[in-house]
Amino acid sequence: MGIVVQAPGKGALKGAKMQDQATATGRGSAVGQPSSRNTSLDSEGGSRGTSGVSLPRVSSEVKLALSSFRHTFVVTDALSEDMPILYASDGFYKMTGYAPAETVGMNCRFLQGKHTDPSTKAKIKAAVAAGHGFCGRILNYRKDGSSFWNLLTISPIKDNNGNVVRFIGMQVEVTKTTEGDKHDDLRPSGMPTSMVNYDARLQAGARTSVVELLQALQDPSPFAMHAEEPLPPPQALGGLASLLALPRVDDTAAMFTAGDASVQEYDGIDPSGKPTAGFMSLLKFGGLPVPRKSERLFRRAVAEQAPTEEEREPVVDRKAMDLATTLERIEKNFVITDPRLPDNPIIFASDAFLQLTEYGREEILGRNCRFLQGPDTDPHVVLEIRAAIKEGRECTVQLLNYKRSGTPFWNMFHLQPVRTRQGEIQFFIGVQLDASNWGPPEEHHREKAAIVQATAGDVGEAVKDFPDPEKKPEDLWEPHTRPVRMKPHQQRKGSWAAILKVQEDAGELNLQHFTPIRPLGCGDTGSVHLVELKGTGALFALKAMDKAAMIARNKVHRVLTEREVLAAVDHPFLPTLYTSFQTKTHVCLITDFCPGGELYYVLDRQPHKRVSEDAARFYIAEVILAVEYLHLMGVTYRDLKPENILIRQDGHILLTDFDLSFLSSSAPQIKAGPPVARFLCAPSPPSLPQLLAEPTAKSNSFVGTEEYIAPEIISGKGHSSMVDWWALGIFLYEMLYGRTPFRGRNRQRTFANILVKELAFPLQPPVSAAARRLIHQLLRRDPLERLGARHGAPEIKEHLFFEDIDWPLIRSMPAPKLDVPITLIPCVPRSAQQGAQGDLEWDDGEGSVHLHDVF
Repeated sequence: MGIVVQAPGKGALKGAKMQDQATATGRGSAVGQPSSRNTSLDSEGGSRGTSGVSLPRVSSEVKLALSSFRHTFVVTDALSEDMPILYASDGFYKMTGYAPAETVGMNCRFLQGKHTDPSTKAKIKAAVAAGHGFCGRILNYRKDGSSFWNLLTISPIKDNNGNVVRFIGMQVEVTKTTEGDKHDDLRPSGMPTSMVNYDARLQAGARTSVVELLQALQDPSPFAMHAEEPLPPPQALGGLASLLALPRVDDTAAMFTAGDASVQEYDGIDPSGKPTAGFMSLLKFGGLPVPRKSERLFRRAVAEQAPTEEEREPVVDRKAMDLATTLERIEKNFVITDPRLPDNPIIFASDAFLQLTEYGREEILGRNCRFLQGPDTDPHVVLEIRAAIKEGRECTVQLLNYKRSGTPFWNMFHLQPVRTRQGEIQFFIGVQLDASNWGPPEEHHREKAAIVQATAGDVGEAVKDFPDPEKKPEDLWEPHTRPVRMKPHQQRKGSWAAILKVQEDAGELNLQHFTPIRPLGCGDTGSVHLVELKGTGALFALKAMDKAAMIARNKVHRVLTEREVLAAVDHPFLPTLYTSFQTKTHVCLITDFCPGGELYYVLDRQPHKRVSEDAARFYIAEVILAVEYLHLMGVTYRDLKPENILIRQDGHILLTDFDLSFLSSSAPQIKAGPPVARFLCAPSPPSLPQLLAEPTAKSNSFVGTEEYIAPEIISGKGHSSMVDWWALGIFLYEMLYGRTPFRGRNRQRTFANILVKELAFPLQPPVSAAARRLIHQLLRRDPLERLGARHGAPEIKEHLFFEDIDWPLIRSMPAPKLDVPITLIPCVPRSAQQGAQGDLEWDDGEGSVHLHDVF
């Protein structure tokens, strides 16, 4: 089964064509009963119900394109009273056990049952009635009556007039991985009991599916072309096959807010503000056809080199990913318990532990580990473990445990406490190793014990990334209330003079000291505003982040890291933190305002989205200096991309956004630099010393931006600061060629390209050999062979590509001239605007403002 489409007449589009209300399927029958329309759809033939009304047909090209997706989905008719299912994928039938004749024409509620949460049903109903999207977890039932947790993502499809005409509903069974009803369990402190909000993880992993599916409908040819193209074997993907198989929902369809369900509209609008051709072809009811993507590409190809297959693939999400912490990527059997809670319950369980024991996450979170014991478990060994817990010490034993199915297995078990800086026991780590095939417990004990003890050490280090869950939510944000001191190299900044003047008169600053002028951007967890410090005319950027969203999405430690990095840095190409504070609902950072906006949009406005080598050299040189300084401070940046590079009024850059950074320490060294040039027979002058410093620690978090992510992050082998030099190579490639080198049609293909695809340089535009050589040396898949691996940034700065760069004086150089000049964001202080109406106030004293109050 697949989406049913037919190729329209001459001049029309290839996408999915659906009939209007007059020819739509009838209303579904009672829950659990088959539709009166005995429907069977094949690849080319249509179907005809008892009323004689034909359902549309599916073209072989679209079916082949959709076969490249692993998605489970249905399409429903929003124009019919009961919104019946028009089409369903093969995956839907396999997951639910229903046949096409029992599905088509039905409302999706037939999957609901006795224990389906009424409040979740109400949220879905309200979202659909309002024409909005929804993403959340719901308990559904198969045909055989068995229940399963379904991560449901609903996206509305609109016509040219903004009317919702169809809904796409995508499903993913998450029974084994979700915390289920334990999602709402709270500690006495008010923090979640579980260390990780798994529903948020699952939703984050589903961010691009719906739009990718719609892209396949809009122009199936690139998807059909690669439908049978195999991905690398799972081992080449670093054990991430299950992660990469998750459905993906594009950020423009962001239907996610804090909590397990959300409602946000998706309009089918591309970044240019125009309805996408895919929606128009999908919903074409008449009128002039909308040019399909391939036709637009053809017109462009007349004026320039024909696009490659990769260039014809859909643009993927450029939003930064935070898919897993280091703790979640440890592929070993372990649990973490909290002795500060009654009965020392499990608060974290690894995926490998679930696989070993056959339990689902919902079944074990909040329980004591004794559920693994059985009739033949040695009670003396159990007493030994209990004594170790009581005494707060390590313990390694081998005992007989039982899986969910009742199957016994020998378990090499290691218990290890995790202590706070004050020496108090915070957690216990329990590592398991299946020893069933080892023979008697005495054999190999020492060797295998070393394995579980090493795993416990890795887990203990990874746990340090998490905030203490015993803290109350309001106490988590205490660092944002600490005073910020002016750094030595910031004393001449006029912005600091304005800040200090108001602080002298009013004390520490808060939200009410700033007047909102205009929004600069917003994401799913916060927003950025251009603000004026009242009474000074000084302009700043205010970044406000929603506290509840940060907790719900496992981002508390990310927010705290960003604040710590900003408070520590003092560099001309990095932002200045002037103050930070919190309100009841938000934490706020006050930093520099850059009227040139993001370099991403500067590049986007250039012909072919690229700049000259001279301009690229200027921007990348300043980025190198910023990253070099971060590495000196022990910071691995991990999210280098044009979107995070802001342009100041003088044309120079600021590198921003440190929420994905990894903060450790560095070990600065002074080494001899390259030889200095000498004249004729004069003796060689001594070489100048160089300061070398790279962060010392490694991480294994799965973070970064899809097209810029380094191969060692994908493979899960652990990564160092060398990931920043990989991203530098991608950045230079994009500036010179107008696109990134490994972008694929979806996330799986992009990651596979990063791991195995050969780096290629297009013939157009012409790029110097030095630039290509630099890119090639930065994009070595082995981080130990990557440029910068030996001597860090100085090694890169010595490259021939930077021969004309005067590194000490670069901040005094004039900014490069671009084909399309940079357009500065209007930034007239509110107090200087004619007709300004009094002081604007924030909503309820928080980090949001009514737009009609601003414009």
